[in-house]
Amino acid sequence: MTTENQKIEQFWETPTHEEIIQISHAHVQALENGKEDAVWQQVGMQHIVLATVGRRSGKEHKVALPIWRDANGHRVVVGSFAGADKEPDWLANLRDTDSNPEVKIQTQTGEYICTPEILEGEERDSLWEQLCEDRAWYNDYQSRTQRVIPLIRFPE
Repeated sequence: MTTENQKIEQFWETPTHEEIIQISHAHVQALENGKEDAVWQQVGMQHIVLATVGRRSGKEHKVALPIWRDANGHRVVVGSFAGADKEPDWLANLRDTDSNPEVKIQTQTGEYICTPEILEGEERDSLWEQLCEDRAWYNDYQSRTQRVIPLIRFPE
């Protein structure tokens, strides 16, 4: 898997947190009902559907997320929630590894089960710099919050 040509200039306004949730719900439905590039590649970014198990409800929850590829071609997502102080619910579900360490990833060509890796320390910081070279708006998101915005890798 090539990691070239991942640079994207932001040409849209960042949605509100409420809009992000609404957009994601609609996008999940579209992704699950089609395999066309136009659905899976929004604003120049390839997307996945991440299915987690709710830490309180025990029910499956799905979210559409844009991916970025690391040097090894692994899918990486950003737990930014557009720079909110509160992390997104899907990330809180990922952190609850005691009840469900694995997640389901749906891609344009199939699906797989994996154990996500929440990156920390030097590895996270190095990948963050690389990611922000391709997607500079994440630096703006980081400046909006005190929390360190995590990167999550979904190995295949």
